[in-house]
Parts: sequence; C-alpha cells; structure tokens
Amino acid sequence: MANETIKVVESLVQALLANDSGYFLVEVRVKPTNNLKIFIDGDQGISIEKCVQINRALYKKLEELGLFPNGDFSLEVSSPGLDEPLKLLRQYKKNIGRQVELILQDGSKKEGRLMEVSEDGIIIEEIKGKNKKKEVINHAFLFDNIKTTKIQVVF
Repeated sequence: MANETIKVVESLVQALLANDSGYFLVEVRVKPTNNLKIFIDGDQGISIEKCVQINRALYKKLEELGLFPNGDFSLEVSSPGLDEPLKLLRQYKKNIGRQVELILQDGSKKEGRLMEVSEDGIIIEEIKGKNKKKEVINHAFLFDNIKTTKIQVVF
C-alpha cells in the first residue's frame, strides 16, 4: 500500500510542478499513520510561500481522490533542509561550492568543498594544513561509492 501511495503522490506532485521548471520533487515519505512528508527543492531554493501553495493544491487533490478513507491523513510539504542528505543530481549541482561531508560505503568520512558534479560522481576539494603548509587535494568519488552527502554549515 505504501509504495502505491508514494507513486500516486509522486505523480500528483510532478503534475503540480510541471509548469514550474525551477522546482523539483526530492522525496515522498509515507508513515504508517498516514503522515505524508513531501520534500521539494528548487534550483534557487524554495520559499515557504511556495511550499504552502503546493501543500494546499496537493491536499485538495488527495481529498478528491479519496486515497485515505475518511480523509485520515496529514500532509507536510517542505524543502529537504540541511539535515537531509542530497539525493538527486540536481541537488548536487545546486550546491557546487559548498562544504560537504561524505559518508562512503565503507563507512569512512570525507569533508571538503563540492567542486564538480558529473553524471557518475563528484569532485571535492580538501584543504590540509594552514599558511605555508597548506595543501589542496582534489578527491573524486563515484556516486556508487557514496552512502550519504550532507551540506556542512560554515560560520
């Protein structure tokens, strides 16, 4: 049931975003309590107002479809936020130049600045040492070898 629900909700969201090419669906989650979490992002980010607009339109469509008996569901539409890992190539491209933390399939961690993104993987720049001992190393990683990538907040 959950997989079918996710597919229906994904197609509804895609239809709502069809005229807004700057926005894209990242993920749909459905909890057993019929709590739907929709993560949407944009090439230039996404505003709260846009999330509210999508939420209202999607809520109406879900009620019309009668996907949940007696309207027993809750709906949250938001951006993925910094605590969510990057999932789509489009998200990686949007975040070029930002600090990232990678957790690789072998469990090891790498941190650096996201420099390049291709269909197959990414290149991050790691800076070791300071001043005269400063060393810049570029690391290439295939997406197959990356478990998660998260944006690091730098102050």
